[in-house]
Amino acid sequence: MPPPARTLAPVPPRLWRWAWIALDALAAAAVVAAVVLMRPASGWWVWCLAGLLGLPLAVRRWWPVPVLVVVLVTTATALVVGIGVEIVVYVVAVALYPVALSSARAAAWGLAAALGGVLVPGLVDAFTTGLPLVPARENVESFSTTPVTVTGYGTAVVVASWALAWAVRTRQRHASQLTDLRVARAIAEERLRIARDVHDVVGHSLSLITMQAAVANHLGSGREAALRTIEQASRSALDDVRTVLGGLREQDAPGDTAGSPGLVDLDRLVEETRAAGVAVTVDRADLSRVPAGVRTSAYRIVQEALTNVRRHARATRCRVTVAATDDGLSLAVVDDGTLRRSDRPGHGLLGMRERATLHGGTLTAGPEPDGGFAVRATLPFRT
Repeated sequence: MPPPARTLAPVPPRLWRWAWIALDALAAAAVVAAVVLMRPASGWWVWCLAGLLGLPLAVRRWWPVPVLVVVLVTTATALVVGIGVEIVVYVVAVALYPVALSSARAAAWGLAAALGGVLVPGLVDAFTTGLPLVPARENVESFSTTPVTVTGYGTAVVVASWALAWAVRTRQRHASQLTDLRVARAIAEERLRIARDVHDVVGHSLSLITMQAAVANHLGSGREAALRTIEQASRSALDDVRTVLGGLREQDAPGDTAGSPGLVDLDRLVEETRAAGVAVTVDRADLSRVPAGVRTSAYRIVQEALTNVRRHARATRCRVTVAATDDGLSLAVVDDGTLRRSDRPGHGLLGMRERATLHGGTLTAGPEPDGGFAVRATLPFRT
């Protein structure tokens, strides 16, 4: 048997957060260094512009809007002065991203502000004599030397940052919606499981109680035995309902509720059916290797099938067969009833099919060629 494949442990969210913060700090330092190294002039004011342009990027994830405002004001000043023209577009794009990522409304005004903060002072430089205050170096594109090219390039970089944020925001929204749908589906499946269990427990026990009560009312002899059967069925129903409701508190998986009845309780179902006047024979295999969830679903299927035998079939004999293989469990409940079943399936038959489908199995129910009615189910599992 090959060894199980190793899976990498997920990176803690806090570690990812600190990694992105470190990356932002590195980007801030790189911007400051780039502005200072590429300066066409020198002076303390160059360092001030470089710091105001780059250092806010280190905290852009905490205060995205104030950082964008500071960067845009500094960008306009740097373009008019002529300092850092080659890098300001990228700084604005980086500062715009967290703003555009926060919401659609913030993305709209953030894009407009970013484009205005870059293009307006740039075009003022291009069409105003004496600006920028520090002329661009030779062979370097700028708004004053190649306004059309730089305008198109700056627009493309800013819009690309906005588009990336829009795509990530859309994906996050879809992921959130998918999570909500999965939670809603899990809740619906849990409610359906509870409804199936309550239907099976109440339907089985009440049908038995009704039949025995009728016996107690119409027969002088056997009244005490009928009343004892009613008492036992009532206690059993209360225990089963407590088990079903207890599963809500324990948050167990559907179909595998801790404490739920399994096929080990099949004898009780058989005795109750025999008490109703139906001769029941059982052929049961060793079920020790069958998972608990499969045993519970199989128990409920047999319970509902025997309930239908007593309630609808007018049967005198019934055979229950439970067989297990290495990869599945098969069930069969066959009676000799003569009453014709309705073509419209009831809640019990639907519930049995849902239980079989829960494990990827199948269930068939219908009249037999030689008379009677049969319920057959297969419940696959892996050992």
